[in-house]
Amino acid sequence: MKRTFALFALFFFSSAVSSLAEQPIRNVLFLIADDLKASVLGCYGDEICKTPNIDALAAGAMVFERSYCQGLACHPSRQSFMHSRYQGNRGPTLGQLLISEGFYSARVGKIFHMRVPGDIIDGTNGNDIPETWTERFNCTGQEAHTPGLYRLLNKNIETRAPENRQSTRMPFRMFASVESDGDGSEQPDWKAAEKTVELLKKHGKSEKPFFIATGFVRPHYPSVAPASYFDDYPYEEMPIPEVPEGDLDDVPKLGKTGTTSQGVGIAQYPDNIRKMWADYYATVTFMDEQLGKVLAELDRQGLRDSTLVIFTSDHGYHLGEHHLWQKMNFKEEVTRVPLLVSAPGFESGRTMALTELMDLYPTICDLVGVSTPETVQGKSLRAVLADPAASVREAAFSVSAGKGHFVRTADWAYMRYRDDTEELYDMKLDPGQFTNLASDPKRAQEKEKLFEILQRKKATAVK
Repeated sequence: MKRTFALFALFFFSSAVSSLAEQPIRNVLFLIADDLKASVLGCYGDEICKTPNIDALAAGAMVFERSYCQGLACHPSRQSFMHSRYQGNRGPTLGQLLISEGFYSARVGKIFHMRVPGDIIDGTNGNDIPETWTERFNCTGQEAHTPGLYRLLNKNIETRAPENRQSTRMPFRMFASVESDGDGSEQPDWKAAEKTVELLKKHGKSEKPFFIATGFVRPHYPSVAPASYFDDYPYEEMPIPEVPEGDLDDVPKLGKTGTTSQGVGIAQYPDNIRKMWADYYATVTFMDEQLGKVLAELDRQGLRDSTLVIFTSDHGYHLGEHHLWQKMNFKEEVTRVPLLVSAPGFESGRTMALTELMDLYPTICDLVGVSTPETVQGKSLRAVLADPAASVREAAFSVSAGKGHFVRTADWAYMRYRDDTEELYDMKLDPGQFTNLASDPKRAQEKEKLFEILQRKKATAVK
């Protein structure tokens, strides 16, 4: 009798564990930062920037070490991952598809492209596609006009005066920062977190599953956060990138962005390059704190075991590496993005599998049990979530309509521009991408293989 009871108990316990492991993923929480480079996060190895909430999410997620964006700026990248297309906007957006499958779909903040600071100041929708959402919420802020200590670092200006601040469509707006006098509640990312918390409370227990996409605008310029966040990063202690003499001499013209240290004048103020790093870090930490509020509410509502949580960025960013600033080139600082996927039923870990932001759409479909449209060009990452040693693609691919194309394999980075000029980097021996090997005859075989991959990707991109 005791043996029979023990066997029954074992069967019941095993069935319960099996049932828990097979519990379907019901909801999706998609969190995206703006202009966030992977390398500044603690979970990607940075020892200076304080990102405790992102790092905690990473500890329970699959951390993708080699995830790449398909567009080099906000609009093409966001259009790409929301349609899962290398270029263009064929097919339903992710939100449109999920709505048709019975989901509640909400946008909070910036998901499709919004001008920062323009649309944030005005509270306008930017390039949003309204059919993607059941509801949508814009999160406003004063941006560079926020009361506080204003800096324009390429011009070595520091003032509290409200006049003459670089803002919408002004040429040096990317070098502006403000140590805000406020407590943070006036900032768009604070408002985005508060609204998301409200939606989780309202829709977390609803009969409808939810797809909530929350877009934080930091660390996109201007670097605005409450003054206390800047105190954590004294500029004197900020290391800045080492740039070898003549670093860009072997880079084709189309491989050089228009924003260089020398061109904008910040090269003459080395301390201000340190301040750019300090200010960027400060806004990353502020954004991290807002993200933490959202994750805490997810836990309070008991939704973690039924909700797929994804955190990423639209692309990376240059902060003086190679004397370059901003984005719009194929260097690793721009194309590589953070990607954390916390999926109930899957173990945490780290993977070197090459992935594209386009893969998020079909991954979400796969995990929530929705058929993927034929227009989707990405690939589900389920296999990698199940086994971090698995792979779904031989290379990642990025597109710039005005410049050319980029291929990243495990060992190589290859850029081919519209004028047939090239860059080639051995990412094992030269991860900083300082020596262009495109003209090295010893690398002709590797370059030919990469060119063939690039051609195949180009053909796929135009389908």
